[in-house]
Amino acid sequence: MKIRTLGTVATILGALVIASPVLAAPADAPLPAFTTEGFNKWLADFKRDALKDGITQKTLDEAFANTQPIPRVIELDRSQPEFKLTFEQYLQRVVPQSRIDEGRRKFAENRDIIEAAAKKYGVPAHYLTAFWGIETGFGKHTGGFSVIDSLATLAFEGRRADYFRGELIKALKIIDAGHISAAAMEGSWAGAMGQAQFMPSTFMAYATDGNGDGKIDLWTQKEDVFASAANYLSSVGWKEDERWGRKISLPKGFDASKAGRDVRKPIAEWQNMGVRMPDGSNLPTADMKAAIVLVNDGAGPAYMVYNNFNTIMHWNRSTYFAIAVGTLADAIAGR
Repeated sequence: MKIRTLGTVATILGALVIASPVLAAPADAPLPAFTTEGFNKWLADFKRDALKDGITQKTLDEAFANTQPIPRVIELDRSQPEFKLTFEQYLQRVVPQSRIDEGRRKFAENRDIIEAAAKKYGVPAHYLTAFWGIETGFGKHTGGFSVIDSLATLAFEGRRADYFRGELIKALKIIDAGHISAAAMEGSWAGAMGQAQFMPSTFMAYATDGNGDGKIDLWTQKEDVFASAANYLSSVGWKEDERWGRKISLPKGFDASKAGRDVRKPIAEWQNMGVRMPDGSNLPTADMKAAIVLVNDGAGPAYMVYNNFNTIMHWNRSTYFAIAVGTLADAIAGR
């Protein structure tokens, strides 16, 4: 999971470009001219502050043994959207049939682990599998950057230096606690880590020891990965007895001002307004509120979404991402 505390703008940080609804291109602004002297002075000051914040000298020595700023990280941080994918293009990239097929296989292979986390935290297993698939291709693409070096680069020269300085401190605390070594702490260019792509702050708030070995390893221990993802989703409001949403058909002349996550009405009221299932049949009769979301800048298609859609968007504030997770989860479950 991505830069959660920045509003979960998240998956633009992941190893998979397809996890974001835009493709990035370098901005025209020149990249910073790094100087060893400037970075070394910054790092010396940072280390003094880290010691005061409780980080051990041993961790600092190991973490910064060979640290140098990474110009590519700054380039990625400053990249700007070049063009948008349509929703259909995005969904085809993120939820192709090959990913659905792989998701079903991966769920079957890891059923006991995933269902244990699902049962404990009340987040259905097919959703946990879908997050895993979209975030890191079921654990294959977790990023190849040193988290410490990337965060140090961004804290030294990035657009959000204060934010990344805080993330760097938290990453060092994770190392200090013995969860992982500095050398093994790899992730995205912005510091999102492991198979769940948690930022260090998210790790500290929600990561969980799922296998009871006294450590939290989101890189290699799937029990920890699924327990942590489920704990996060449960903590931010997942409702076990509700689905995420569904595709719908709108009546001719539907007032687009009635769409949006903040316009919530009972399902029966949407039914009375002419909203139907895609095949023209009636909406489900559940006694719950829902909102209608339109994609492609309001041109559609349309989805009726429930509380769990908003919970998915805590993870990543992208409507496309949330629909993709729900779509993949439904397909893995055979819906």
